[in-house]
Amino acid sequence: MQYFFKMQAFHTLLSKIKQEQFSPFYLLSGTESYYIDTITTELIDKLVNEQSRDFDFTLFYGKEAITAQIIETVKRYPMIAPYNLVIIKEAQFMPSSSWDDLADYLENPTSQSIIVFCFKHKAFDKRKKLYKAAERVGEVLTVKPLYDNQISKWVSNEAKSLSIDLSTAASVMLSEYIGSNLSALHNELVKLRLVVKKGETISPDHIEQHVGISKEFNSFELQKAIGFGQFSKAFQIIQYLNRNSKNHPMVLTLAALHNYFQKLLLLKGLSRPNEASRILGVNPFFIKDYQVAAARFSMKQLTEAMSCVLDADLKSKGIKGLNTSTQKIMEELLLKLFTL
Repeated sequence: MQYFFKMQAFHTLLSKIKQEQFSPFYLLSGTESYYIDTITTELIDKLVNEQSRDFDFTLFYGKEAITAQIIETVKRYPMIAPYNLVIIKEAQFMPSSSWDDLADYLENPTSQSIIVFCFKHKAFDKRKKLYKAAERVGEVLTVKPLYDNQISKWVSNEAKSLSIDLSTAASVMLSEYIGSNLSALHNELVKLRLVVKKGETISPDHIEQHVGISKEFNSFELQKAIGFGQFSKAFQIIQYLNRNSKNHPMVLTLAALHNYFQKLLLLKGLSRPNEASRILGVNPFFIKDYQVAAARFSMKQLTEAMSCVLDADLKSKGIKGLNTSTQKIMEELLLKLFTL
């Protein structure tokens, strides 16, 4: 079965594995490693135990794998476990000729063997013989990163799946700070589950203490200060971000600001304000902040603000103007944004 990537597709496949509905072949490909790793881990958890690990579980790596050895391994019947599990990691490094050999194997796969083909960093070519064979007898999942406006919701859902009570503000802090690296987000949530008392709601204070994100000085608070016209606070925040540039790269701060002004521009053009949260991809908890900020700017000012941010980005990359420090670029940008 083929899954065009949506969150539901991933959860559907994960659910089938949890219910022990297995297929002889899993072709997992795409640019978001988290989903590929999660499916692979779930299959290992379901199919491998301490007794069977040395007999009925084999791990190959694409750079070193010899196709004949893979096929010989999958044709073996399991000795202890119900299935013989074969995982091919970094399959993108295998020669394409080996994919055809695997496709030939899938013409008559061994009923008690399962292959997991992990092809990362790009989507597997649908025109290939292996893709068509996998569609016919196995499972195909092609994954890609979430859009920026989906990350906070993903964090909230992942927290629920881990039985963590996470406040909306804490969810936004994590997503703004870590971005679309879902593996890193998952790991931070697991860490929080271990250090926060059971039943306690995780707040921005917990995030600040255990993740190392300042609840007052981050790109989310910077855009809010700009939107509310709080120059002094915005200036304090950019000084903090500049001093901690390793954790707050300017390129990410500028991207967040450009995205922010883009949302304000979209908000001003909405004919149905009650749909703002859905269209902007902003949590309803924060939509009033966006509405207050949008009321302060005209469409022309918002367009000019986006232009100023792009200009700062070009300067930071040395494409425009003389080599200037990140601190000076951010200070000049802030002055421009407050004098539109």
